[in-house]
Amino acid sequence: MASTPAPTRPAIWPALILLVWNCLGVFAFVMQSNQDLTILARTDPLQARIWSEMPTWAWISYGLAVGTGLAGAIALLFRLKAAIWLSAICVIAVIAQFSYTFLLTDLLAQKGLSTALFPLFILAMAVIQLTYARSLGTKGALR
Repeated sequence: MASTPAPTRPAIWPALILLVWNCLGVFAFVMQSNQDLTILARTDPLQARIWSEMPTWAWISYGLAVGTGLAGAIALLFRLKAAIWLSAICVIAVIAQFSYTFLLTDLLAQKGLSTALFPLFILAMAVIQLTYARSLGTKGALR
């Protein structure tokens, strides 16, 4: 009688790394949304102006990005299929959030292309989370 091997459970460390990353995103959102812009204006007047003029839809996109990113990471820890659609919403929200910063402000003209490096890293992390969630879904590791 041949026995079938027990399915291997995916490693938990990628989900833990994504959880920590997304917690940092939530922390950044809370700090940025509560920032005293008069203090920020002393050291970075351009950034203070951009944040003060940031439209409601961009703030909502930012909150949605970090919220669904965190929820998606938690769903990955619990191996839930919701991780896929939560991570997809996160990617869309990150793109919407940064579309304000890079398409509707003069940030790139004032500070140069290097200012896009960290936002590109943020987008890459969101895409990595979505790709990881989809791969687990394809393998049947999510319920």
